[in-house]
Amino acid sequence: MSTLIFGHRGIPAKFPENSIQGFRYAIEHHVEGLEFDVHLTRDRLPVIMHDETIDRTTDGGGRICDYDYEQLKAFKLSNGEPIPTLYDLIKLAQNIDVVLNLEFKTNQIHYRGIEEIVLRQVSQAYLLHPVIYSSFNLASLKICQRLDDSQNYCYLTGQMIPNPLRFMKEEHLNGLHLHHAQNSESLIERIWTVNNEDQMIKLFSQDVDGIFTDDFEKAMRMRQQLCHNQLLVG
Repeated sequence: MSTLIFGHRGIPAKFPENSIQGFRYAIEHHVEGLEFDVHLTRDRLPVIMHDETIDRTTDGGGRICDYDYEQLKAFKLSNGEPIPTLYDLIKLAQNIDVVLNLEFKTNQIHYRGIEEIVLRQVSQAYLLHPVIYSSFNLASLKICQRLDDSQNYCYLTGQMIPNPLRFMKEEHLNGLHLHHAQNSESLIERIWTVNNEDQMIKLFSQDVDGIFTDDFEKAMRMRQQLCHNQLLVG
């Protein structure tokens, strides 16, 4: 059973989403993968947050792209931390056995030059595994491919894709990140966001390549129990 378990925005079940506290806890408790979202500030610094605005997850308001980072870091997450930068997380993950999944949040605001800035910053890091880059915006992934076609690029979608293997080949993608598994033979697919135990069991049994979950510890327990049960049956 080889399904990789990704902490979706860290571990929101315990700590604020996309917080260094959550990422650190996940790494210290041996998470296999970390998923996170990247935007650009007005002064073109990559920062980690899911939404285009800071209203939902901080004590401030407004769009990320309307602030310089020095202004942005004055606002706090619910645990008192500032909004983390991409550099903060990369530094935390250096030389750690964890797979990073970086989502370009460019489907609502396509920040000019974000792909080049992010790829360059990641290329300078000491990471044990290649980063997986994903986006709902296929145009972002195409820009990345032109900049560096050697990286792992995956398309995010909530829609079913007819003939997904052909789609991947035509778009030169390494995988698909889907809301529902399509179970095509040889398809590299990672499924989001999986918090229901029955869904976890089903996906583990199907041996999908990965799942994204808000509680990676629960997912790891479920997978371990399923493996144990299969050994007993076998």
